[in-house]
Amino acid sequence: MKAAALFRIAHLVYATDVVGAVALDWRSIGLLAAVAAVTVFVYGSALLRGGFRPSWVWADVLLTGCALPWVAVAAIGDGPAVEPHGWLMVPALSAAAAAVVTLGRRSAALAVLVMLFTSLAVHQAVAASSTPALLEHFTAVVEAVAVAGPGWWYLRRQGRLLDIAQERAVVVESARARQAERAAHHAALHDTVLATLTTIAAGRVDVTAPGFRDRCAREAAYLRRLVQSGTLEEPHRYDGPPAPDRVGTAAALEEATRAAESLGLKVTSQYDAAPDLPREVARALAAAVTEALNNVRTHARTPSAYLTVFGRAGGVEVTVADRGVGFDATAGCGARAGTGLRRSVHGRMVAVGGSAEVDSRPGEGTLVALRWPA
Repeated sequence: MKAAALFRIAHLVYATDVVGAVALDWRSIGLLAAVAAVTVFVYGSALLRGGFRPSWVWADVLLTGCALPWVAVAAIGDGPAVEPHGWLMVPALSAAAAAVVTLGRRSAALAVLVMLFTSLAVHQAVAASSTPALLEHFTAVVEAVAVAGPGWWYLRRQGRLLDIAQERAVVVESARARQAERAAHHAALHDTVLATLTTIAAGRVDVTAPGFRDRCAREAAYLRRLVQSGTLEEPHRYDGPPAPDRVGTAAALEEATRAAESLGLKVTSQYDAAPDLPREVARALAAAVTEALNNVRTHARTPSAYLTVFGRAGGVEVTVADRGVGFDATAGCGARAGTGLRRSVHGRMVAVGGSAEVDSRPGEGTLVALRWPA
């Protein structure tokens, strides 16, 4: 696309030199301005949107390669504008190149034939036209097509090879990340659940002690979350390249959950089809859940909270609920909980394209719903 645009710019520069080298002719200047306008519209739009539109390429072919030469024949009659390889015929080369890289084979061949037929017809209509110049023009068009066609094929082939290589690298990196995540959870299991079971087996602890029972409850909840999230399972069958730099929802929320449990809050979790998230979204979601759990622990006057995670089309929804004292959510989220919920929960989610809603009434508990994308 950029090469075709540079090709057309070179043709405009050549046309400007030819028009400026002869006596001032407003008809030629008008034709040159028309070619420049078509160029800016077609090629400028292609550069802005990242590619040609087939309809615009056809417009360039029909206007620059076919219509304007006949306008020149009617308005000027002869001269450098309407010669078979004159300055007004030369832009047909870049139009042919754009047709080859944008249109299908048949459409591109038709576009090139239409422009060649136009050149032949103009040659017959202009008395001073020369056959060698016509053959030179035909040869230049064919050469432009011959260069653009294989060049475009080669670039597309190299692009596909690069995409395949990147896809393989992403798959390998994703596998490494998942393996590292599993290794981290295995290490946590070794340091917590396995250590607790070993202590029980050795008979070195009073299993009826309230503190030990609380520890077992936290570790049982941790195991339950791992099973629900599928973290301990083997990798799934490959169904296409995963998006790079993503984090599992369960892994993102595990630290927030365990931090709340370490401070005495019992968190009951439920995961359902939790997806992988972009890393910045995972951080924001974990921070929002941390603040929501802190609000439960600090303000709800209840020892329990309920965390629910489930995937939805293209994203995830997370809820943190409690059966505590609640507050009037319509009055600015309450005097105490409002600042944390507005800044740390709502603000963080909005910053990554998500949303947060708080539903609470005095005596009926609180529900914080986090959604990404909003």
